[in-house]
Amino acid sequence: MEISAMVRQHRRFFQTGATRPLEFRLSQLEKLSAALHKFESKLLDALQLDLRKSPFQGYATELGLVHAELRHARKHLRRWAAPSRRKTPWFAAPSSGWVQCEPLGVALIMGPWNYPASLMLTPLVSAIAAGNCVVLKPSELAPHTAGTIAAMVADAFPEDYISAVAGGPDVAELLLRERFDKIFFTGSTRIGRLVMAAAAQHLTPVTLELGGKCPAIVCADAAIELAARRIAWGKFMNAGQTCVAPDFVFVQQGVARAFLGAMERSLHEFYGDNPATSPDYGRIVNKQHFERLVGYLREGKVVCGGTHEASALYIAPTVLTDVSPDSAVMQEEIFGPILPVLEFGGLDEPLAALRDRPTPLALYVFTRSRQTETRVINEVRSAGVCVNDVVMQIVGFDLPFGGLGDSGIGAYHGRTGFNTFSHQRSIVRRGTWFDAPVRYPPARMSLGWLKRAMRFLLAG
Repeated sequence: MEISAMVRQHRRFFQTGATRPLEFRLSQLEKLSAALHKFESKLLDALQLDLRKSPFQGYATELGLVHAELRHARKHLRRWAAPSRRKTPWFAAPSSGWVQCEPLGVALIMGPWNYPASLMLTPLVSAIAAGNCVVLKPSELAPHTAGTIAAMVADAFPEDYISAVAGGPDVAELLLRERFDKIFFTGSTRIGRLVMAAAAQHLTPVTLELGGKCPAIVCADAAIELAARRIAWGKFMNAGQTCVAPDFVFVQQGVARAFLGAMERSLHEFYGDNPATSPDYGRIVNKQHFERLVGYLREGKVVCGGTHEASALYIAPTVLTDVSPDSAVMQEEIFGPILPVLEFGGLDEPLAALRDRPTPLALYVFTRSRQTETRVINEVRSAGVCVNDVVMQIVGFDLPFGGLGDSGIGAYHGRTGFNTFSHQRSIVRRGTWFDAPVRYPPARMSLGWLKRAMRFLLAG
């Protein structure tokens, strides 16, 4: 279907009011859950074809998270959608006030290629729960997953309610010319700027989940073996193609050698002598990204890893040292299985370096000192923080996940996701049995009396 006609069709369906009742929304969440079960094996196969994710990794990092989001939304939707009573000012008496969440309308959700199922379907859960119609644009760089999601959506939902559009940048450009009521985009900062500029033409609200160079700081008092193990897990999961993966590490002098040794041991434990044969280690998404990443290997000393094979889009888990802060690997988001490690003396050094960088999506600090923890959190801006671990700050439903500055705008997960796709509508109901004449002209009091009256009547 032609894109403009498709968007008009979604808008007509939304204007019928069919998506507003809670029972409808709950039934659609149940349909999505059933569809996920029905297409589970096809989605897992598609993830393996696109990114060489094993079925275990595909479920753990993608489908299992969507199922959890669905269960949480179905359990709490009635409470989220219930009107919330609010106070009204004294001078408006008699009156009552409340806020009710209403669907925005027709939403466009544009997904990335690195977690092409979970980062496409998790915001879909929030959009359905909030009562919207939705157009999905999966990434063409994960074509098998994109095709499977399109087939699943077509099988589960009427095309005028939820639809999926296949295609590349040309299709995305056509979609962004249309007027949507919400755009939710996950991807690079560069493309995020283009999405925001297009949305501005229609004053469409946007949520942008972007990336950035997420730093980790390992202090001398940290649990070094545990820090290395957790950083290795978060960095090399999905072959480093994770927006909240540690992008580089500052490790304090005196424990740097121990940290590097622990990293090597962890990688051997995770992926064996030859990670290329490990079912738990993925591949680079395409040749363009592969060649970009291989270029970074020349910008430092390879401590471990470094091997690569173009025909298989394989790059071994790699740790670099002796990296210049001005090198490309330290200036550009890596988004691959290469981890630069830099040493520092006092804490002032990494904090000063990080203050001059764009705001990252995540900040990681490993220390046993609450004082150090507090100082790092207070002096370095980031969208999210995790202390003595990585990635855990985005898991679950009660902590909003979103960016700040170059790493994004807005947040989602759980109730925050429901609110992201909702309009908080303020409503006041006035009584009719009393109408104070003082509000109407001509003025019935002096300016001095007005000031005193307003301090009283508008007191918080």
